[in-house]
Amino acid sequence: MRSKFPYRVDVPLRRRREDEAGGQEIAELAGLADGSLAPERRAGVEARVAESPELAARLAEQQRAVALARSAAAEVEAPAALRARVDSRRQTRRLPTPGRLVVIGAATVAVALAVGIGVGVFRSGTSGETFHSALAATELAPGAKGDATLTKTSSGWRVELDATGLPRLDGGRFYEAWLRNAAGVLVPVGTFNEGRKVTLWAGVSPKNFTTLTVTREEADGDQASSGDKVLVGTVPS
Repeated sequence: MRSKFPYRVDVPLRRRREDEAGGQEIAELAGLADGSLAPERRAGVEARVAESPELAARLAEQQRAVALARSAAAEVEAPAALRARVDSRRQTRRLPTPGRLVVIGAATVAVALAVGIGVGVFRSGTSGETFHSALAATELAPGAKGDATLTKTSSGWRVELDATGLPRLDGGRFYEAWLRNAAGVLVPVGTFNEGRKVTLWAGVSPKNFTTLTVTREEADGDQASSGDKVLVGTVPS
C-alpha cells in the first residue's frame, strides 16, 4: 500500500545529508585555518575557497580566531592540562563519530584557549601566592614601622608597602626598597619619596629573596645600595 506521505522519509534524510556536508565543510575550513587539515585534502579545499566568496569569508573568520588564540598563548603560557584538552578537541574534530559529525571550529578552540589562559593566570597569580612582611625600624629611623604585601601576577610580584615614621625625602634624595637572598644578592624593587601606600614591583620571587629592606638614597649616579637601612623585614616562607 502506497503511503499518503511519500516525502516523510526522503526530506529528513536529504536535510541530514545537507547538514553533514555543511558540517564537514566547516571542519575543513577550520583545519585549513589552523594547519591541521590533511595534506591530501588541502588542495581541494583551497580550490573551493578560491571559487567561492562565501567560503573565503568563512575561512577569514576561522583564521582570525586562530590568530587570537595564538596571540593570547604568546602573551601568557597556558597550563599544560589546558593545552592537552585543546589538542584533544582538535583531534576529535578530525575524527567524525558514526552517524554524527563532531565539529569543533577554530573559533571554539580559540575561545576555550583564551578563557583557559585567563583562568590559569588568575589562579597562578593570586591563589596561594601572597606573602606578608612586617618591617621593623633601624637606628637610622627609630620611629618608623611598616608592612608589605607581595602578590604574584603575570607581570611579576606586586609589592604594596605602607610605612609610617619616615620623613619625606626630596631634592634628589629618596627611599629605595630591595629584596635580598641568602647569598646577599640585592635586587632593587622601586623608589619612592613617602612611605604611605606605595606600590613597587619585583622581578624575583620573595620565596627565594626573603629579606625586604628600605634604604635612604641619593641621585648620585651610584646604583648600588647606600647601606643606610631605615626598615628591615623578612618574608615568611
